[in-house]
Amino acid sequence: MKLNLKQLIGSPGIRIVLLLVIYTAVLSLSRWLAYQLRFDFAVPPQFEVQLAAHGWWVVALKLFLLLCFSQFAGLLSYFSIPDLRRLLYATASSSVILLGLRYYTDLFFTPPRGVLLIDFLLSFGGLAAVRLGFRLVRERFLAPQSRSRRRARRVGIIGAGDVGASLARELTVKRGLGLHPVAFFDDDRNKWRSRIHDIPVIGSPEALLNQKLNLELEEAIIAMPSAPARRIGEVVKILQQARLKFETVPSMDQLATGKVKVSQLRSVEIQDLLGREPVKLETENIRQILSARVIMVTGAGGSIGSELCRQIASFNPSRLLLVEQSEVQMYSIEQELLELGHGGVVLPLVADVLDEPRMRHLFRRFHPEVVFHSAAHKHVPMMENQPSEAIKNNTLGTALLAELATEFEVDRFVLISTDKAINPTSVMGATKRLAEIFVQSLHASRPERTKFLAVRFGNVLGSSGSVIPIFNRQIAAGGPVKVTHPDVSRYFMTIPEASGLVLQSAAQGSGGEIFVLDMGKPIRIVDLARQLIELNGLKPDEDIQIEFTGLRPGEKLFEELSYQGENFTATHHPKIMRFVSQPMPMKIARELLAELEQELHRAEPNHLKLLLQKAVPEYQPYLT
Repeated sequence: MKLNLKQLIGSPGIRIVLLLVIYTAVLSLSRWLAYQLRFDFAVPPQFEVQLAAHGWWVVALKLFLLLCFSQFAGLLSYFSIPDLRRLLYATASSSVILLGLRYYTDLFFTPPRGVLLIDFLLSFGGLAAVRLGFRLVRERFLAPQSRSRRRARRVGIIGAGDVGASLARELTVKRGLGLHPVAFFDDDRNKWRSRIHDIPVIGSPEALLNQKLNLELEEAIIAMPSAPARRIGEVVKILQQARLKFETVPSMDQLATGKVKVSQLRSVEIQDLLGREPVKLETENIRQILSARVIMVTGAGGSIGSELCRQIASFNPSRLLLVEQSEVQMYSIEQELLELGHGGVVLPLVADVLDEPRMRHLFRRFHPEVVFHSAAHKHVPMMENQPSEAIKNNTLGTALLAELATEFEVDRFVLISTDKAINPTSVMGATKRLAEIFVQSLHASRPERTKFLAVRFGNVLGSSGSVIPIFNRQIAAGGPVKVTHPDVSRYFMTIPEASGLVLQSAAQGSGGEIFVLDMGKPIRIVDLARQLIELNGLKPDEDIQIEFTGLRPGEKLFEELSYQGENFTATHHPKIMRFVSQPMPMKIARELLAELEQELHRAEPNHLKLLLQKAVPEYQPYLT
């Protein structure tokens, strides 16, 4: 069997023998040279005898200490700061021991203090140089990337912080990536005219527009994962003006998990430009309601449901029940949670929330203590054409789960609602509003039992129903990008932010409230379309046309935060508002739902919408 040099050195036995030989040679040479330097290469006879007679045990002592500090265990070509630290401890310990022997034994047995100091410096430096040499050989000559012959593109790195420095080092080491960093750009003036990994920090990103700056850059990498979205947007515009291709590093959340490397670059996405400031959660309050408890999440495979599962799992529940009708979506989130190490608590349960016997069985068997109800039909135009399905799933399904939660004494029931439930003009919004009304009424009728609350928020970036993937497909097809109205606007949040604030709301709710998340400022959809076109390196209205198609049935120009009759009160979290309204009597709420259920599959859509308006007076239906 053919065995190459790399495999041979990789053998543990061969590696230890090789290290023993190299360490012995370096330590012996360092000791001999220390005597020569101490005595200016004219070593007195008595010290020549000392050097020859006692060198063996001094070297043996150092080798033993290197063994104690794990310097024979590491791979030859991998050497980092922790290895360097342990090497320092080993060589320093041997010098301290020899210095102690000098004071407590015959001076003949140990070298002079000057020799000890020089020997320590030479031993440490020599061993470190050997290990660094092996690493250099691996990175520059043995690694597959180092043998790539393609010309490396000259890149500038935007962001000279820890992430940018790590990126520069990895690109320098892994030449096969084909990127050669030649300059940093950073907003921090204190870093200007300095160097990081021998790469100069030129100035702010705006310096890229300086015509006199001749760096011959071919590409730029944005390495500012924690920067505000507004600044990322400004940098993108600068790079577009400079006609530079650009990419970005993974997000801070991705880097924190350790699953991705800083060099795994990706295109700048609209989420990077519309993202918001990180939300600080009061994790201890959330932990109190989730830790060591049985938690159920319905719609666990959806955008919000799956993120709720990820965040809930990190709070160590005793069991996390994933309820989802789609087995494909269920499998995806289950596998992800298993990979994250939550296999001991995750339990996937394929079930339809409208299946009363199945859901009753799950409540009876597992006794969930907190329920997050995320399952819903959310597509506005689709539900407008078939209101019976929206009523059945969004309203009657919620009522069924809420009744079971009360029957089985669930501690908290959290309904994931929407800003479209406020003064609704769509069937989807009206059915979610009626679900809110029902859980509020149920709580008011039995306040001593389950705490019912609802959480409203707007559109989430990256969700399956977002306009962003639709716009991207239209851009890829050459356009046009279709927008309903020039003035239509929506609130947007990131999925992790919305889910985190849902958990925060659940922790501070006492029952009967509707929490509304601070969604920032609304974004015009036409502006969103223009940004997406520009991110694809194209020009709106020139390369890609924007076409206005008119509002669809049930759609609003803009979303609202509250409706008349809701009383606003602040909470102790700055990103969460609380609304409390007079609950509908439980008897009336049940009668309205019973009437809707009775007419569900025999009434015309317009009649169902009018029945919805009877239950939700502020609803303005679109009738055909």
